[in-house]
Amino acid sequence: MEPFLLSVDQLRARSGGKWKMYPSDVIPAFVADMDFKVAPSIQAAIERLTEKYDYGYGQMTDTVPLFEAFSEWMARRHDWRPDPLLTHAQTYVVQGLLATLVGFTEPGDGVIVQTPIYPPFLRFVTETGRRLIENPLISDGQRFVVDVEGLETVAADATMILLCNPHNPSGRVFTRTELESIAAVAGAHNLTIVSDEIHADLVFPGATHIPMETIDSAAERTVTLTSATKGFNIPGLRTSIAHFGSAGLKERFDEKFPAHLLGGPNRIGVAATIAAWCESEDWLNSVMLYLDRNRRRVTEWAAQNNLGHYLPESTYLAWLDCRRLDLPADVTLQLHFLEHAKVALSEGSDFGEPGKGHVRLNFATSEAILEDLLGRLSGALDQLPRS
Repeated sequence: MEPFLLSVDQLRARSGGKWKMYPSDVIPAFVADMDFKVAPSIQAAIERLTEKYDYGYGQMTDTVPLFEAFSEWMARRHDWRPDPLLTHAQTYVVQGLLATLVGFTEPGDGVIVQTPIYPPFLRFVTETGRRLIENPLISDGQRFVVDVEGLETVAADATMILLCNPHNPSGRVFTRTELESIAAVAGAHNLTIVSDEIHADLVFPGATHIPMETIDSAAERTVTLTSATKGFNIPGLRTSIAHFGSAGLKERFDEKFPAHLLGGPNRIGVAATIAAWCESEDWLNSVMLYLDRNRRRVTEWAAQNNLGHYLPESTYLAWLDCRRLDLPADVTLQLHFLEHAKVALSEGSDFGEPGKGHVRLNFATSEAILEDLLGRLSGALDQLPRS
């Protein structure tokens, strides 16, 4: 048994939202955190503070080692050495997404998203009074790909493109060719690129994450949002990074947001993140081997049940096409599986119009729990006719 696994009883004893949102007979597979213990080095970093009751104010220089750890990790893991001086510490990537929207666009501006997409992308564009411009991913029969022609068509009506790479929910890791095409369109139409790369540490063999800022023609117009929270399973510690591809971009951002307006991460989150990036790579590698087996099991199960699904290249999320199922008009897929399988999934329509008829499944759990939930889903599928 892997040392990072947690039993059902241990998971239900925790206070986090994943295992507390639904009754105890439901297996949660919706929100994107892992059912695993954190790396020992992360736990030790937290305990060094808690054992000393060390909860006072930090020092003005506390973010310096955070930014240096970020730069070293990106260099080691992703062949990219970002300038620590062009880095901003935030609480979580969703905050960075909202802040860059407000900072680099105006109400009424068009903002491009690649749907289906993580729901805050859609919600924040409309909530801030910007115009949502969808450029849906398209299937090439083996995976979802960027519709470059579609992007060229809509780009003239936009000022920003929001990129999610690796992509949530599809699990795609965009190729250099795709990224260069996006950069070319952005350059031709003077679009700011905001690249959410929070899943970059969760890339499986056969794919390679390429940071958008390493695409030469994109660097000066790109803001990268990332964090250790997904790869190292510490989302509740609220520590993230915004990195600006040029000094000019950072200056514009800093002028828009006075010091302290956005707040920042707490000392525990900073300590845990530094430990993640500096001391926990072996733990991550072990977790990735385990997740690789789980993603292949889900893909096998989807094929057995005649559901549309592409093997994800990254993330621990499976995007399942259930449009062959014949559901009553007033019942969503999420509700059907919740009621008949006692499994909580993410509803596909929350990810935009192309998500209708889909669900998202989080497979970052033990093999035993995964087999239980897949068995439950199979039973619920057997109750439905197929079109």
